[in-house]
Formats: sequence, structure tokens, C-alpha cells
Amino acid sequence: MTKNKGPKPDDRSDNVEKLREQVVNTIENLEEAHKTLQMNLPEEQKEAIRAKNRRREEAIAAKREEIRDEYAFQQKQGETHS
Repeated sequence: MTKNKGPKPDDRSDNVEKLREQVVNTIENLEEAHKTLQMNLPEEQKEAIRAKNRRREEAIAAKREEIRDEYAFQQKQGETHS
């Protein structure tokens, strides 16, 4: 039986890399969806894809902002530990 020793320390050292991977994956999904739109699909299905792409574009913008914030945090942490 393991004892709970409290919460793990907040390790944010790889957050920027994880966020970048999420952005890349979302961009790849967006590009695939654009290709799918070229297919002969019902307009209702195409509109659903377009709506999802709009949400993907919003998510990409939000993740990029999060990357900037996280990078700034890491730079600030580096200054305080130097």
C-alpha cells in the first residue's frame, strides 16, 4: 500500500513543448479536414467540418497565447534561480 505524500510539485518544465505538439497536431487535423472538404460530401457535413475547423483555429490561437505565457513564466523562473 502506498501512502499519499501530498500533491506532486508543479513541474512546468516541458509545458511549452507539450503545447507546441498540441498546436502541430491541431494544424494537421485542420489540414486533413480541408482536404476532406474537397470531397463530394453533403453540404450539412461540410458545414459541420467548417464549424469544427473554426473551433480548431480558435484553439490554435489560444494555445499559442498559452505558449507565450508559459515561455515568459519559464524565463522569469530562470532569472530567479540564476
